Amino acid sequence: MARTYTVETYGCQMNVHDSERIAGLLDEAGYLPVTPGAQADIVVFNTCAVRENADNKLYGNLSFLAPIKKANPNMQIAVGGCLAQKDQSIILKKAPYVDVVFGTHNVGSLPVLLERARIEEEAQIEILEALEHFPSTLPARRLSPFTSWVSVSVGCNNTCTFCIVPALRGIEKDRAAADILKEIRALVAQGVIEITLLGQNVNAYGVEFGDRGAFANLLRECGEIEGLERVRFMSPHPRDFTDDVIEVMASTKNVMPHLHMPLQSGSDRILQEMRRSYRSSRYLGILDRVRSAMPEAMITTDIIVGFPGESEEDFQATMDLATVAQFSAAYTYKYSIRPGTPAGVMPNQVPAEIVGERYTRLHEHQQAISLGVNQKSIGTNHRALVSEVEGRRDAAQSRLTGKTEDFRLVHFDATSQARPGDFVDVTITDASAHYLIGNETAHVKTRGGDAFAANLAQATPQPLLLGIPTVK
Repeated sequence: MARTYTVETYGCQMNVHDSERIAGLLDEAGYLPVTPGAQADIVVFNTCAVRENADNKLYGNLSFLAPIKKANPNMQIAVGGCLAQKDQSIILKKAPYVDVVFGTHNVGSLPVLLERARIEEEAQIEILEALEHFPSTLPARRLSPFTSWVSVSVGCNNTCTFCIVPALRGIEKDRAAADILKEIRALVAQGVIEITLLGQNVNAYGVEFGDRGAFANLLRECGEIEGLERVRFMSPHPRDFTDDVIEVMASTKNVMPHLHMPLQSGSDRILQEMRRSYRSSRYLGILDRVRSAMPEAMITTDIIVGFPGESEEDFQATMDLATVAQFSAAYTYKYSIRPGTPAGVMPNQVPAEIVGERYTRLHEHQQAISLGVNQKSIGTNHRALVSEVEGRRDAAQSRLTGKTEDFRLVHFDATSQARPGDFVDVTITDASAHYLIGNETAHVKTRGGDAFAANLAQATPQPLLLGIPTVK
């Protein structure tokens, strides 16, 4: 009987994409996804090292599995991702029952390491210090039959003082545009209608081969792919964000009017301490130019509260900038010390109770801003890509969920038989801080909905997508 697996993912979209590759590798090796509610024979943790709570979550879950593993010695536990890259010598000390530890650069080794650990009855640790192959060379189990991630680069050349990711993911490595476009076309041929371009610093794409216009050109090329309805990207860095990207976003029909632009702090002094290489005026200038070219665009962001030395004045500058920027959403985080980062040894670490109080204030402030932004959409029309259909309340009407062009969640009543992967035109009737509410005005069937229906009808799970080989 085939052994079963599950993959638990912490962290960013790049980790989610890596987990699709991990699942694809395990499928290819003959393992099966565990059925809901059952205990998997193999548990893989794909970890994050950006914030301390990710560490705590991993070690807490490992402790939970300890008695289960003791009762079933044939069970295997693997830990990969950024925390594994960082804590390679610590994980087995804290959890000696872990079977495999693998890093960010050798995801493809997991099946071999699991088999070696089983045969040798000994934990296997394999951490490479540099990337040998892009993740796109590996098979994948996609989470959706009609949307997909596509990596344009891995690694990061920035030196933000709070971030350990460059040390774990390495310097930026860029894929050839031809390989990226070939992968996208292969996905579209399988029914994908929306792709999200991924990179640690996605708009720096091209730095490895010295082409500052490479990312804008890549977006423009995506606009020429027949059947590709939506293109998104994340996450850009304000330092590298250029006006040619704004021009392409505004002029390319399938590039969506949404920009996720990390801010981190509204204080110029704190931005300097963070080594973010831009100031608040440049940041707001980018937003102004985006909105001038695309008045309908929505802006989301990341903000860190409580960076070392942050004063009340610095924090207020962040609050004030949020007011001016009118983000549709902000992902706010409490600063946590990351060993190995310059910020981790800075003096004037902000007391936890002050960080918590500021976090609450910023969260409440942004909630009010988000509500106001969303309420301005009442009475407007949007096209939603359906992601979820609730049980039919009656034969005539259903409740659907989807994402608008500008990346906002919308719940709406529908009279059609729309499926996930279809488009539905929606008139907005109400709003909260987190989502829009509306009514269907038109249903547009798509290849994405066809792909969903075909996948649902299969006796076996979503087939693998074989990546496009690109050796670096």
